[in-house]
Amino acid sequence: MKIYFVEDEKDLSEIIRKYLLREGFDITVFYDGETALKHIKDKVDLWILDIMLPGDISGYDLIKKIKEENSDASIIFTSARDQDLDKIIGLEMGSDDYLTKPYSPKELVLRVKAILRRGVQNQSPELINYEGYEINITKREINDNGVNIELTNKEFELLLFFLKNINVAFDREQILYKVWGENYYGSDRVVDDLLRRLRQKLPKLKIETIYGYGYKLLWKRKELVFLHKSMLFLL
Repeated sequence: MKIYFVEDEKDLSEIIRKYLLREGFDITVFYDGETALKHIKDKVDLWILDIMLPGDISGYDLIKKIKEENSDASIIFTSARDQDLDKIIGLEMGSDDYLTKPYSPKELVLRVKAILRRGVQNQSPELINYEGYEINITKREINDNGVNIELTNKEFELLLFFLKNINVAFDREQILYKVWGENYYGSDRVVDDLLRRLRQKLPKLKIETIYGYGYKLLWKRKELVFLHKSMLFLL
């Protein structure tokens, strides 16, 4: 999922950026309102806005413009001023949450996940259409032009992991942790073996090998294809 973070405190923004990257989010940081304003038409899943920004454009100005462009945009406000009025104004303008500085990076991550989860749960379809593959999440079935493709449970979990994190690069250890769990202690080469079988069964799957690092699933930003409970899929 794509997040835009508008924060002029560079040390804080770098810490938050690393936390969100670690959770698999695609995050872009802007240090002033003027630069962020140029990107309000971008397809973004969540904005995190500091109220007090350098220059002539504040967080309030940004949320007004963002909501004019997309009334359903998800937004978290942050502020160093612990004032009820700021919170009330932010919520009245359409923000989903409000955090007073200093805040814990872990708390922000939890609130980000909660807001994105709520937004996705309001949607319903259960099918992903990727490169001609029709993937049914609930039934765990894959259809290619009328032909059913059978995957093992772990192959399907690996496929869902990549679909959930399209265009994000992961090394083998990260994939192991997310797909096999923290209690797995075998070789990370199991990732290569499972991915090889997945590619054989789904040859149109565009998983790029990043030599010396890991893998990522490629995509083209054209249209929203699928929303499902706790995941957002874009192809």
